[in-house]
Amino acid sequence: MAVKERLSVFLVQQGVWDLPLESMPLASGYLKAMALADDRLRDRVDITIHNFRGGDSLTKMAHRIFRDAPPDVIAFSVLGWNFREFGALAETFKQVNPDGWVILGGTHVANQAARTFRLFPEVDIIVNGEGELVFPDLLHACLRGTSPHNLGLISGISFRGAGDEVVTTLPRDRIEDLDIIPSPFLTGAIDLTDDNGRFRYDVALMETNRGCPYKCSFCYWGGAVGQRIRAFSRARLRAELELFAQHKVHTIVLCDANFGILPIDAEFVEDILAVRAEFGYPRALETSWAKNKSKLFYDIVHTMKQAGLRSSFTLALQTLSDDALRTMNRRNMKVNDWEDLARWLDEEGLDCYAELIWGAPGETVESFMAGYDRLSKHVSRIAVYPLHLLPNTDYSEKKSEYGIVSVRGDHDDFEYLLSHNTMTLQENQFVKRFLFWTRVMAENAVLRHVWVGIRELTELTQSQVLRDLDEWVQQTDDEAAAVLRDAVERAASSDVAYGDAIRYLFGDPDAGRMLERWWREAVRPKLTPDRADLLDEVLRYDLLTQPVYHLPDAAAAAEPLEVVEVRGSQYFVRRNLVLRFDVPAIVSALRRKQDPGLDAVTKTVDLYYRTGAENFIGSTNHEEIVYFMGLTEEELHAMIPAEA
Repeated sequence: MAVKERLSVFLVQQGVWDLPLESMPLASGYLKAMALADDRLRDRVDITIHNFRGGDSLTKMAHRIFRDAPPDVIAFSVLGWNFREFGALAETFKQVNPDGWVILGGTHVANQAARTFRLFPEVDIIVNGEGELVFPDLLHACLRGTSPHNLGLISGISFRGAGDEVVTTLPRDRIEDLDIIPSPFLTGAIDLTDDNGRFRYDVALMETNRGCPYKCSFCYWGGAVGQRIRAFSRARLRAELELFAQHKVHTIVLCDANFGILPIDAEFVEDILAVRAEFGYPRALETSWAKNKSKLFYDIVHTMKQAGLRSSFTLALQTLSDDALRTMNRRNMKVNDWEDLARWLDEEGLDCYAELIWGAPGETVESFMAGYDRLSKHVSRIAVYPLHLLPNTDYSEKKSEYGIVSVRGDHDDFEYLLSHNTMTLQENQFVKRFLFWTRVMAENAVLRHVWVGIRELTELTQSQVLRDLDEWVQQTDDEAAAVLRDAVERAASSDVAYGDAIRYLFGDPDAGRMLERWWREAVRPKLTPDRADLLDEVLRYDLLTQPVYHLPDAAAAAEPLEVVEVRGSQYFVRRNLVLRFDVPAIVSALRRKQDPGLDAVTKTVDLYYRTGAENFIGSTNHEEIVYFMGLTEEELHAMIPAEA
């Protein structure tokens, strides 16, 4: 191949959610920033990031990528949801530029060269780990005119040899000093604003560190499982926070595996609070919290609570079955520890959710349902995810040992479990149907406070109420239930169905009326007379405090609401709402295990709703959805301190 004087390079990334706002292309931003920091590359490469939403079709992506002259190099950041689409785009690319290079990176293709090359023969190179050092080396090779079949001197990749054989070079050491990677935000490698000067993404993504000391059988977190944690410098992170604050970014989402495990994590929270005091933003921090909670975690949580910095604190238990824990290669906190933590978070009035996985080898229907009920006595927002087999994980490599039978997804490349040694196909179908209701109604907070009332004031369990809802929806003659009947059937093979159901339940007034009817017919008859009126009002309050969102094809018109500005942010307001019980005070007391006083005492409230819920509704991103729930004036000001 001839030496090239200049290269055109496209970096292609696609988020998972089909939402109005883009997901930040952090991986592509790192690669672009790293290449442009190279003195020998900076003036010889033109790098363009093509960032797509989850709902963008293959045709739409092709039209944008190939509307002008094709690049010399096209590199894709590959995950299970875009594996097939990016493979198809590689085929199209070779039609318009047969001599161009196609590079794939990401956890779904790393160390999977044989399968990837077999499925997509147009792919030239696969990156088998962190890409920031590999990517400049590949661009240098291309500029030199090196053949893509002769890259044996570049470590950390797989490619096709001259005889079409798969060649995998030596692994590349992980990056020790993360600060050698230029910040994609501070360098401008990622465009932060749209044409109107507004922050263009749903949230700001950041990494404070890389690496994870655990080796869970279901996880391949950035290829860094079982690795020592390496951190970015405090000064760099502080500068990035200040930049995001200047753009009025509400939520910072960390891509860390175990935030709260290192002392420097407390320093990061200190810096967020200092930046917020100066600029008014950010207002919330979301992350994957450390699996086992130390004193450091409690100190960080206490600091955040005192300062009104919001977060969803996670109990990442995954299972309460000892047999499943063993196959997962993990150890949870002792039962008393997580129960005490959940109780403490409740007493502090902090937002907490737990994570469970259904389908792990060793788990049975009986052990899973028992674990769900035990957990729901302490936490109502339980995120339950069906186990998918991910490349390079222990479960994926031990399919035969566990008797796993799986099938690839209809619209993605994940392996969906059908059965294994401790789970039949019929049992899997039964629990997955239950999972639909747990994810929609509890995890995504279609109902919130009523779960607290049910667990503290009745003999009902959360799982019983959810199963009753499923049965009622299947049998009712209410036409509004048809949307949910369709969604629950589609959810067996499509994650999109969850989002469709959430949009409907939050956005169509008929859905709220239907839930009230379900409550009257299926739940209220099981309540004691002295509690029924109160729990009716808690249900009403849940429906009143749902995010302000109107489904475009809803029959009823959108409710006209006043919009006000509160310390720099826009809120819808519903004024002078009369409650037959002081629901906020009663729920707060129940969470703290205090006597709430159940007498009917009317309470008049104004409710404030952050605008922009349409950018998140339907994503199943429950950590963000809760930030659009209605707040009383007291709650609002507690969340937005005066200095902001």
